[in-house]
Amino acid sequence: MTKMLFIANNNMGEGQSGGDTIFLNFAKYWPNISIFGSQETKNLMKRYKLKNPFFKSANAINHTNYFITEIIRSFIGWQKIDSLKSKYFDLIYAVSDFYPDLLPAIKYKIQHPHSKLICAYYLVAPFPTDKNSPYIKTKQYLKGFIYWLSQRLSLFLVNKYADIVFVTSDPDKKYFPNKKVIVIQGGVDIPPKIKSKKIYDAVFIGRLHPQKGVLGLIDIWKYVVKKKPKAKLALIGNGALENQIKLKIRNYKLENNITMFGFKTGHEKYNIFSQSKIVLHPAIFDSGGMAACEAMSMGLPGVAYNLEALKTYYPKGMLKTKCFSQSQFANNIHKLLDNSKLYKKYSYEALQLVKEVWLWPKRSKKILSLLLPSPTAAK
Repeated sequence: MTKMLFIANNNMGEGQSGGDTIFLNFAKYWPNISIFGSQETKNLMKRYKLKNPFFKSANAINHTNYFITEIIRSFIGWQKIDSLKSKYFDLIYAVSDFYPDLLPAIKYKIQHPHSKLICAYYLVAPFPTDKNSPYIKTKQYLKGFIYWLSQRLSLFLVNKYADIVFVTSDPDKKYFPNKKVIVIQGGVDIPPKIKSKKIYDAVFIGRLHPQKGVLGLIDIWKYVVKKKPKAKLALIGNGALENQIKLKIRNYKLENNITMFGFKTGHEKYNIFSQSKIVLHPAIFDSGGMAACEAMSMGLPGVAYNLEALKTYYPKGMLKTKCFSQSQFANNIHKLLDNSKLYKKYSYEALQLVKEVWLWPKRSKKILSLLLPSPTAAK
């Protein structure tokens, strides 16, 4: 039976990215999975109640500089992967393109040429001066340039060493012209049945990161409040922009209209969804994004910009907005809140989309069948 090793050495902090959610669910539903990762990875496994064989690479590292942490993790992972040199795995899965995941995976591949290397590449950064770059919109020019530059090398390494590449949307296939590319898309769990009073007009869930458009969402909500002064927005997530978001909320005097919950998971997350009417996905640069679908699984229709990747991710259940008109985005929010017929239509579509495409047991089994020559039944 095929043995797989997931290399998830880049995890930092308590948050959970889309890539984390993907590999955790693969580990949950696929057979014969071992995981090589950091203490934070082990914490994520506990959250998912996973009992897969685990090889620890590093303790939790709390250095305040992200780039220094990544260098440390890469160095430790490069060294510690040698402890698995005598063990053979048929498939090696680098769960992200970040170097703490990618470099140990490549080293193992070089040591075991007959193993197949799977590399996850879930977002290709735009050129630093691209008008759609989230780093330009948030004036983080140096950070955007460093990220773009670091991906030039990782793209080269993936194209050189990978046997299979996981991406999250069709447009990203073009970066790997000579590889077997599988579009993952992601999935959602079957939601709990919760009935709650609707407190929030809308909810956002995701990392507080420039690409997610969350700073622009505060401007959008300012438009919403002009027409609906008591409109309430729930923000679920944590990340680098947290302090900037809080400052913007204070400057716009929206403290009574926006509630920041921080990172939430499990019942707490779904409870907030049950108290909300619609879900907002204001990403300005994205390869897809599955977080909004978690809310859609509870019947919440969505509003998003009409990004290319979202045309395949959310073909229905989500009202699309011209890129990047904040006033039109706000108007679409009002349309769903004020038009019960339109709301019911998009709510029904959201539920149908989840049932037909997005449930994790179905998604993971399909990906496994594309991955293995002879499909293996999921656990």
